[in-house]
Amino acid sequence: MKRLIVFSLLLNIAVLIPVCAGLITDAIWSQASYGEATPARGILLSVYLSILIASFLLLAFREPRSVAALLSVQIIYKIATPLAVGTFHNPVVISNLGIAVFHTITLLFIWRAIGNPFRK
Repeated sequence: MKRLIVFSLLLNIAVLIPVCAGLITDAIWSQASYGEATPARGILLSVYLSILIASFLLLAFREPRSVAALLSVQIIYKIATPLAVGTFHNPVVISNLGIAVFHTITLLFIWRAIGNPFRK
């Protein structure tokens, strides 16, 4: 479980650093994947930066219940992405679904090790 937690958090960091940098600099690939710079894209950037910061903090502290909460939110939004976007053919949708699978595996191992992390 501990290794999977580290891998999930490192995956977040490895993906989100270049994505956030691309959104901040308005890189051509970010325009192709996320569209033109808009307030909505700025809101998405703030969500991504929050997940990135939380991932760094959780990598340092590795509290399984907190990691479970972060991964649960990510899994939900990543699975909802193709419904919101209306396609499975966008590179962001494809990567989100792949990451959701990995985070689901980590979450299942956390639940198996400590029980339902959302119970007191």
